[in-house]
Amino acid sequence: MTYDRLVCANCAAPVNEGRCPVCRASRERLQQQAGGMFAQLSPAVLVALMIALIAVGILLHQTV
Repeated sequence: MTYDRLVCANCAAPVNEGRCPVCRASRERLQQQAGGMFAQLSPAVLVALMIALIAVGILLHQTV
């Protein structure tokens, strides 16, 4: 989940602006959670990786 569309319940401002302490805490928590291995990859890159893995699997299956 991205925080660019979230609205703070405390100050009614977008969370990514960090106007109040609640916004800043939420923004920090979301940034820490988003640090996964594939979080930085775009969906197009993930689709390309999946297609490459399927192609390798098909090639290995044909050679066996």
